[in-house]
Amino acid sequence: MPAKIDLNSKFWKTFFILLAALLMFAGPTYVVYVLINVLNMEYVLSMASGGILFIVGLILLWYLVKNKVIS
Repeated sequence: MPAKIDLNSKFWKTFFILLAALLMFAGPTYVVYVLINVLNMEYVLSMASGGILFIVGLILLWYLVKNKVIS
């Protein structure tokens, strides 16, 4: 049976807040740059993946606010 994550602990609060910030800010910028210039991925595909990472970060932030982890 998987262990449940305690969202009230300082470690998990900090981890999820930093993860949401990383997804929202680094996803559409640095990840897209690496995909285009380092991995030579197509422009549209790399921009779509950056947009998806941004949306995942927004969903994580919304989840944290909804569960009152972030007030």
